[in-house]
Amino acid sequence: MIAIDSHIHCGIQNVSLPFEVIEPLLEEADIAGACLYAPVEDIYDRYDYNFQDTSAWRRTRHLANRYLLDLAGHSAHIYPYLFVWNDFAVEELRQPYCGIKWHRHAYEPVYHYDDPRCARILEEITARRLPIVLEESFENTIRFINDLAPEAVIIIPHLGGLNGSYGALERAGVWRRENTYADTALASTSEMRHFIRSYGPERLLFGSDFPFGDPGHELRKVHSLGLSGLDLELVASGNILRLIAEARKSVSPQPSSSTGAGVDGS
Repeated sequence: MIAIDSHIHCGIQNVSLPFEVIEPLLEEADIAGACLYAPVEDIYDRYDYNFQDTSAWRRTRHLANRYLLDLAGHSAHIYPYLFVWNDFAVEELRQPYCGIKWHRHAYEPVYHYDDPRCARILEEITARRLPIVLEESFENTIRFINDLAPEAVIIIPHLGGLNGSYGALERAGVWRRENTYADTALASTSEMRHFIRSYGPERLLFGSDFPFGDPGHELRKVHSLGLSGLDLELVASGNILRLIAEARKSVSPQPSSSTGAGVDGS
């Protein structure tokens, strides 16, 4: 069985979380690859609620995202995610990102959801089928999935633990949405079991939230669920790899309408 950790923070700008530290942990736990996000500290000052972008911060943000792309260039099993912030840099979507990180807590600076550039980048992300790891307040989570990006592929981390709680999202009908997924990072096994029993294993993804969670420990929690071989494979890697493949397919060159041939002439 292959395992892919779908939730790891990795960066070298304002915090020291280089991949050289992460790779041995993955190897020790027999985890074949990982989805990598820039740490929050490399994107904005999370303790300054009135944080304003500066050219220095934008350069840091660019380098943080670029670091992940460079890592992916050396390994087929590293899946870089673009951390979107208030510049809503839609041009970054031309790069080979495998997903989107969209993150804030209630005490942190706010996303400018009413900025027309926000609507534009969400439209493009949705068209590209890039999965969005959405960690927001409960109110903004509901607004995001109902109004701002209702057709987007959404992954709620921690089974909703930092989006209002698993139960609050269930009562709001979030887990019933076919395009909404959850990851297991730091979630309880009881919530994992309830999700699988109620909504199936096809929309649950293994993740650790390193450095806040240990990849090996979080994977052992998934193994402890006692899932069948196929269901375990879906949660451990199959679901996230399917989402990434669908995103890559959505931006692949299409066959010529005049000849019916592919781009390679086949």
